[in-house]
Amino acid sequence: MIGLPDSISACLFDLDGVLTGTAELHMRAWKETFDAFLRTREGEGFAPFTERDYMAYVDGMPRLDGVRTFLGSRGIELPEGGPGDPPDAETVHGVGNRKNELVLHIIEERGVSPYAGSVRYLEAARDAGFAIGVVTSSANGEGVLAAASLSRFVQARIDGLVIRRDRMAGKPAPDSFLAGAEALGVAPENTAVFEDAQAGVQAGRAGGFGYVVGVNRGDQADALREHGADVVVGDLAELLEERT
Repeated sequence: MIGLPDSISACLFDLDGVLTGTAELHMRAWKETFDAFLRTREGEGFAPFTERDYMAYVDGMPRLDGVRTFLGSRGIELPEGGPGDPPDAETVHGVGNRKNELVLHIIEERGVSPYAGSVRYLEAARDAGFAIGVVTSSANGEGVLAAASLSRFVQARIDGLVIRRDRMAGKPAPDSFLAGAEALGVAPENTAVFEDAQAGVQAGRAGGFGYVVGVNRGDQADALREHGADVVVGDLAELLEERT
């Protein structure tokens, strides 16, 4: 009924870029954060943070992993610092806190809108009796779901706060998705994963999930397939149209 194999009885959705358009807001906040940091260290001749950098080093990962991975790609290693570091501190936590401060400001300023096709799909999945969970690396998952009026669909949420609390490895490790399936009481092989990030698709495949749906919001359909997506769509509503 919803474009999935008959063996699937549960759905785990990434949030930013799959259910809501907040991935664009996160990328903007990362760009502002990293460009300001690089400009301070390297002067006006620095190489700016790009969309390709976002897709390769940051998208889908926990915030601190994103800081480490991107700066590592530029040959920069920072001290870890701690969660209470100020946003201007030259530490992994400081840079991460600056990004979070920016994205919260952007979300407050612009609001959160779900993709219309994703709402249609959630409604169809709920009406068909599928268990529904959200697995996101964002520490702001609860607030974003509420702001987008999507909480009503969600039976389990594994977000950045849970990942940090339970010391899970972030995507591309499958730990957070496996925790989502456990929270829903469904085996991974009977669960579909929906992801727009290469790291997330890779996590779904690594976790032995029954079906991995890549959501191509950018120009990376081939990369999503290469990382393990069983099918790639531009919008979740396409899965409904396949069965109509």
